[in-house]
Amino acid sequence: MMRKIAIVLAAALAFAGPVAAQSPNDIVRWRRQAQNVTIIRDDWGIAHIYGKSDADAVFGALYAQAEDDFNRVETNYINAIGRLAEAEGDSVIYKDLRMKLFIDPDSMKAKYAASPASLKRLMIAFADGLNYYLYKHPEVRPRVITHFEPWMALTFSEGSIGGDIEKVNLRALANFYGGDSGQRFSYSEPVREPGGSNGFAIAPKNTVNHHALLLINPHTTFFFRSELQMVSDEGLDAYGAVTWGQFFVYQGFNDRAGWMHTSSNADAVDDYLETVVRKGDRLFYKYGNGERPFTTKRIRVPYRTANGMAYKDFTVFYSHHGPVIRSENGKWVSIRLMEEPVKALTQSFTRTKAKDYASFRKTMELHTNSSNNTVFADARGNIAYFHGNFIPRRDPRFDWTQPVDGSNPATEWRALLSIDESPNLLNPASGWLYNSNDAPWWAAGPSSRKRESFPSYVENGGQSARGVHAVRVLQNKKDFTLASLIAAAYDTYLPLFAEMIPTLIDAYDKLSSNDPLKSKLAEPVKALRNWDYRWSLNSIPTSVAVFWGESLNRSDTAGLGKARMLIDQYLLTRATPQQKLEALDRAVATLERNFGTWNTPWGEINRFQRVNGDIVQPFNDNLPSIPVAFPSARWGSLASFAARAYPGTKKWYGTSGNSFVAAVEFGDRVRAFAVTAGGESGHPSSPHFNDEATRYATGNLREVYFYPSQLKGHTERQYHP
Repeated sequence: MMRKIAIVLAAALAFAGPVAAQSPNDIVRWRRQAQNVTIIRDDWGIAHIYGKSDADAVFGALYAQAEDDFNRVETNYINAIGRLAEAEGDSVIYKDLRMKLFIDPDSMKAKYAASPASLKRLMIAFADGLNYYLYKHPEVRPRVITHFEPWMALTFSEGSIGGDIEKVNLRALANFYGGDSGQRFSYSEPVREPGGSNGFAIAPKNTVNHHALLLINPHTTFFFRSELQMVSDEGLDAYGAVTWGQFFVYQGFNDRAGWMHTSSNADAVDDYLETVVRKGDRLFYKYGNGERPFTTKRIRVPYRTANGMAYKDFTVFYSHHGPVIRSENGKWVSIRLMEEPVKALTQSFTRTKAKDYASFRKTMELHTNSSNNTVFADARGNIAYFHGNFIPRRDPRFDWTQPVDGSNPATEWRALLSIDESPNLLNPASGWLYNSNDAPWWAAGPSSRKRESFPSYVENGGQSARGVHAVRVLQNKKDFTLASLIAAAYDTYLPLFAEMIPTLIDAYDKLSSNDPLKSKLAEPVKALRNWDYRWSLNSIPTSVAVFWGESLNRSDTAGLGKARMLIDQYLLTRATPQQKLEALDRAVATLERNFGTWNTPWGEINRFQRVNGDIVQPFNDNLPSIPVAFPSARWGSLASFAARAYPGTKKWYGTSGNSFVAAVEFGDRVRAFAVTAGGESGHPSSPHFNDEATRYATGNLREVYFYPSQLKGHTERQYHP
């Protein structure tokens, strides 16, 4: 009993509280490296880090990120390592279990030990930068991680907001491994905005200055990434969005090339149905003409309680395909996905130093950018699209959108598709290309690759309303400038409503004159009839249309249920005329109830608010907020602002969508304009907590200070870490 108490006490002390004691040798080493690093904060608070070596730049970048928002840095690694329950309690136990199925510290330490020396130096610098920050700031009390270790960088190596592991459904995982513990856990998945990201590339022949242009426009939760620059004497000079806690620019540019990642629908993950055979107390699964034993592993998930740390132990199962994650129709389901953290981290960093198409393509040959498509441009005038970077070759006889028979050897993955075997594009005749998370079959208009030329599993998506919009603003235009590229990114047209509203008006026009809805909806329908399908702050039809679309989306009367099929499929093909009219009636009633009248301008509803430094914001109608004209990407808006009402609010507040926007021109010198949601700092006391909010809400991008000469007159502070 005493031993158990001692273990619990030791665990509680290790998981939170004061920073671990640092060795004198480490402190001397950190101080020495800090002298090799200069951080210049510009007048937006953005850190420009200069180091003698790449490792020095990494050291400085992590130190600067910790200065801006250590909580988000730590939280990303708490999540990545599967230790969130140590901070937040038993409600996230299964989220931790999901990570621990794939992320094993001992395995990561072994991979770190076997890594190339050049990558090791970067991982050491990553940990040193964070640990030096904690040493210099003893007032900071980490929630869980009191000391960072180099191997931890391998647990979060790719940068996407939703990596492959998150394809494992938490509810199904909890049902499978929950057993009869008697404990109640929350395993709800977050509601995801059906938006994504936009990447545009324009060839020199379609621009006024005959330079390639690139739009970088990720749609993520707000404040998910830092904006900074990393420069070294070893050829590193990258600027852009860095996911908190990572040591590479995830979406950005250097002086000669730029890259934008968009979430991909390429099939990089597969589920396998395993036929279980029990023999005594051992479990096997069928494979070919024989059987194989399941591998078992004991996983312990610590979680915080009011009385200290407690634990939940799991026995988890693995087939040779991967971990078992649920059961389905009497079979167990295992999952296979990419697990190459060393290659992934290498690719993520080395691409930031690629200065042209050839060198960037070389980094893509590592094939570990698994969940992304990539839009690329360079100073030589090349524009390119790289489709999902990890696509295993598969037997086309099987439907890979569904779980396949794990007992059939024919369902095994083969070698990865090469870059040439994927639906990529280089310098299409159209002179433009884009990706908005949809399929590449429309990526360059008539110059796009053809669906029938590739196996079906290379792409599981279609064309979104945003994709339709992207083609509209990019085609048949030969005079692009940075200013007009930005204007295209904020084009106000809403193509999904342009398709939907006429069907609503038609339904209204066919109503009999004595139908109560005929007079009740006359004025709202008139407003919609005269609408040009463009958003603006003063637009009343935008308010009516969005509330109507959301009301229709929530309706189960046409069989939508909990499946949440694509909203445009439902609204355009499944809803009956009567359902469309009833949804408008509900929308008008909601506007009148919440705002006093349905004649409410969109800007009075759709708001940006940053209250404090919490990751989850406590929105409040009584506190200041800023109107935002652009709505959710679901309606086809290229600029995205995913907003809704929250408990206690009538106004809608955005939490995701445009999070970082940059427009870049590659010539003899790179030119760029950018904006970040809110501001660079996570500290409400900082002048840079919300200083970009108005620019963000209006699409008024600021000039990027890329070269040292541009920082002159725009430097707020210069210092060593």
